[in-house]
Amino acid sequence: MTAVQQFNTTRRAFLGGAGGFVVAVTLPVRLRAQGGAPGDAPRPFDPNAFVHVGADDIVTVLVKHIEFGQGPWTGLATLVAEELDADWSKVRAEHAPSDPKLYGDPGFGVQITGGSASIRTSYDLMRKAGAAARGMLVAAAARAWNAPASDIRVENGMLIYGDKSASFGSFADAAAKEAAPQDPPLKAPADFRYIGNPDLPKLDTAAKSTGAAMFTLDVYRDGMLTAVVRHADKFGAKVAGFDADAARAVPGVVDVRQIGSGVAVFGRNTYAALQGRKVLKVTWDESRAETRSSEQIATDWLAASRERGAVAHAQGDVDAALAAAATTLDADYVFPFLAHAPMEPLDAVIAPAEGGGVEVWLGSQSVTIDHQTIADACGIGMDKVKLNIMLAGGSFGRRAQPVSDFAREAAEAFMAVGGDKPVKLMWTREDDIRGGFYRPLSGHRLRGGLDADGRIVAWEHVVVGQSFATDTPFESMLIQDGVDGGLVEGASEIPYAVPNINVSNHIMRGPVPVLWWRSVGHTHTGYVVETFIDELLEKAGKDAVEGRLALMSQKNPRLAGTLRKAAEMADWRAARPADRALGVASVQSFGSYVTQVAEVSMADGAPKVHKVWCAVDCGIAVNPDIIAAQMEGGIGYGLSAILFNELQLGQGGAIMQSNFHDYRSLKLHEMPEVDVAIIKSDAAPTGVGEPGLPPIGPAVANAVRKLTGEPVRRPPFVRSMTA
Repeated sequence: MTAVQQFNTTRRAFLGGAGGFVVAVTLPVRLRAQGGAPGDAPRPFDPNAFVHVGADDIVTVLVKHIEFGQGPWTGLATLVAEELDADWSKVRAEHAPSDPKLYGDPGFGVQITGGSASIRTSYDLMRKAGAAARGMLVAAAARAWNAPASDIRVENGMLIYGDKSASFGSFADAAAKEAAPQDPPLKAPADFRYIGNPDLPKLDTAAKSTGAAMFTLDVYRDGMLTAVVRHADKFGAKVAGFDADAARAVPGVVDVRQIGSGVAVFGRNTYAALQGRKVLKVTWDESRAETRSSEQIATDWLAASRERGAVAHAQGDVDAALAAAATTLDADYVFPFLAHAPMEPLDAVIAPAEGGGVEVWLGSQSVTIDHQTIADACGIGMDKVKLNIMLAGGSFGRRAQPVSDFAREAAEAFMAVGGDKPVKLMWTREDDIRGGFYRPLSGHRLRGGLDADGRIVAWEHVVVGQSFATDTPFESMLIQDGVDGGLVEGASEIPYAVPNINVSNHIMRGPVPVLWWRSVGHTHTGYVVETFIDELLEKAGKDAVEGRLALMSQKNPRLAGTLRKAAEMADWRAARPADRALGVASVQSFGSYVTQVAEVSMADGAPKVHKVWCAVDCGIAVNPDIIAAQMEGGIGYGLSAILFNELQLGQGGAIMQSNFHDYRSLKLHEMPEVDVAIIKSDAAPTGVGEPGLPPIGPAVANAVRKLTGEPVRRPPFVRSMTA
């Protein structure tokens, strides 16, 4: 049986393939055709994109960002197709191979998908690639037809001159011999046909709907073993010893080996490996394990918040303003550890390849780091590792691993059984929920002050939590002068005009592995800022919408625009039934501006969210349907977290949750109706994968406070309201 996969080629094979031509783009703009082997051309240092026009008329876009449901295949292909004037039915997308010099993210310097940056960092790049390909096709047609290039039209994948016409494929080989235009002109927005089109179908929907799309789970190799790993029940514990006799006696179990993260059980199939793991006996060294409960950690974090930490932002004299305030408000917040819990748990396949190399199939989000980690663990160079980037069933940050824990585990498992046979490493749902790399548990202390006229004159915010950048390659980038940008983002620069502000953080350490989680710091800072401002406005006797607008209109007019729109959509001032209330929240994140209004009632002591109105300003809307879907998905995922989710450590540090029965997702009937409005804008496009999440929690919390008279400062709501 051979491997089942979607795209399995090297960059050299793709660029050097016959029957078409390829365009490579660099920034600053310099476009060139690649007719021969790519190694013969100078390698660019800026991120690149590639467009292949085949003799069969198929336009293939190599996408440097992993597709796990957020839409970069369609989004980046849209940009190319727009400028190329391609026939959308003949446009395809594939994952780009691992090559940080060509496909590196300009912010991180490595090939990675994150920060809702796929469209934002590639908008001009991919449009210029499409425009260059168009120019080369036109030049080839002009030469063949002895016609002025300016007289040749391009429409829907066809080149037209007078009564002559030909498809792209007819001139693909000839176009490869043409010089690429150095700075091709781009369309004016008024001429867009695909960009902004709400009816453009996604490129990956059909294959995913029919089951034709291939994920890592679908990859099989002859003689492949399945590996599962027994991990410790407490974070920081290490293997002290193990007894594998019972595991080896299970039919189908082939071997049991210790690796860095635990003890791996290898079976001829998944069932055998899991059964072997069940009876495996492991003793653990817990001398460096986390033995505190979540409650103890929260207590420690809140104790630290009593003092200011490293200052992230300060203006005015907050101490004097608080001392002189007519009214003050103090509030403590605690946010729990959260698992990412994507629908597809982690998996990978590694197989030996010719020449002493290996071939890997992995839904890799941190491509460069995973690639290097696998090479190191296998004791070979990166050039000996062929990394096939697969479609993935979600991530929410879990696959973007600064230390590549899972890639290393897969490579170590492969090497542990000799490195001479294919191995598929599988994680179960329980492995995923209990496997760490959670959103950090965080504590917050807020103090605010109002003057006699109800104006907010003081704002102090202390944030306490672990940093996911500590001891990773990103530490020097994300932590500056004791301030973790990921811990305080959304708090260090609030959208409201307050004269006296002090925001600081304490970076804590602990054995629980933590990681960015969808919307990163904004997932908790957005909640804190938007519920605290709501309470201050209530104390001042001001309307939640009008009070916000008065404070943000001059400082943040685009966010104010989304607030006005969402309030209009929800008919904010209209009378509601006595058992229902509206809550509002506005958050700027990843360059985008989002306001949400939630209509909420209480049922059996828990919130029921009936409808959410969402207004988003993300600049030019490349794919409106995808934008709306990402807002809806962020709202659903955010509601799951804020209403139900908490990863708890019990007494002694043992992990308490294990699967969706005790770490549950929002159910279908619990999903509210969502109405999304996209603000028309000619600004550069910004992120949409994450900004839909931060406002939903505080919008619901603000409605709940209206209904119950009590703020919710320690989510999840169900736990907080029943504790």
